[in-house]
Amino acid sequence: MTDLLSIDEALERVLARARPLAAEDVPLEHAHGRVLAEPARALVDLPPFDSSAMDGYALRAADTPGSLPVVARIAAGRPAPRRLEPGEAMAIATGGALPQGADAVVPIEEASEADGLLDAPQARAGSHVRPCGGDVRHGDVVVDAGTRLGAAQLGALAAAGIATARAALPPRVAILATGTELRPPGERLAPGEIYEANGVMLAAQVASAGGLADRLAPVADDNAAHRDALARGLDYDVLVSSGGVSVGPHDLVRRVGSDLGVAEIFWGVAVKPGKPLWFGVRGRTLVFGLPGNPVSSLVCFELFVRPALLALQGAADASPRYEPAELARAVRRNAARDELVRARSTVRDGRTTVEPLSGQESHMIARAAGADVLAFVPRGDGELAVGTVVRFLRI
Repeated sequence: MTDLLSIDEALERVLARARPLAAEDVPLEHAHGRVLAEPARALVDLPPFDSSAMDGYALRAADTPGSLPVVARIAAGRPAPRRLEPGEAMAIATGGALPQGADAVVPIEEASEADGLLDAPQARAGSHVRPCGGDVRHGDVVVDAGTRLGAAQLGALAAAGIATARAALPPRVAILATGTELRPPGERLAPGEIYEANGVMLAAQVASAGGLADRLAPVADDNAAHRDALARGLDYDVLVSSGGVSVGPHDLVRRVGSDLGVAEIFWGVAVKPGKPLWFGVRGRTLVFGLPGNPVSSLVCFELFVRPALLALQGAADASPRYEPAELARAVRRNAARDELVRARSTVRDGRTTVEPLSGQESHMIARAAGADVLAFVPRGDGELAVGTVVRFLRI
């Protein structure tokens, strides 16, 4: 592992092999978090008619100011009973269809009505009117391809008359923890054993990235067990293992993976934690061998696996979403590797700061539970002082 790739070089190699999966039609109520495979176009003008933006009175601006008879009352969802003639007004509810002949709405707070007569102030043509197609026109793109659907996007699609979204299939991800020492949480530990934590952690990360996680049973450090488990995992879109990718005699993932036809793309990244990351492919299956230390797995997932899952779904920008912040505490730099430091973020007066936590060793997952971000500390000499602007990823 002498020639370590930079984070950017490794990510480029991953994304070059993460080609979008096939697409399917998904009802909007099940489409949250899915990525559009093609542009979604409006089926109607939005709004579909000129409508009132206020509770008030529809009238002609040319008739104001003046005293106008109120000849009808228009509720939302009901058409105007007839055309508005010069010198008339109609009461109208917010969202009500503007009658033909009207070109303005006077808010109810700005006018007074008594005995069927409206005392209307000066109005301007177009005031408080939502014009037909003012938001989007029939056939226009509402949400573009490559967009991950959140609440706002789903609301926009529904308002434009779109009942289903054409979205990429969610990647099927096999998760495999390796190590003879692993035991399920809740069991009694024998000497030398530890609880298996990576599986549940990685499954949660997969779900948050839009994937479908399937946790395979952990395997002992045995060739046959590794071969059987890895072979099953290679039937998925993505196989994510943890442990067994370093240089010890019980690190079997790379060798067994190679025997099963996995072509190695790289092994080793200049990042801390996560240096022995292994990545390969077999056919269209992406294979990630993450280090066994929990924080290393956590970090490698955010840097490489999450972008791969987003790319498989056709996301327009699958790269990690870094944000800027100021360091609240000085951090010593690593001379050889970029470092992702667990930290807690604070926003005060519009400024975001990140404070690195104590206990940054890669096995200290309990300490990592107090973090909500990973602060990127570039390799180099010396330290980054308090107030230095760094990039961070939310976790």
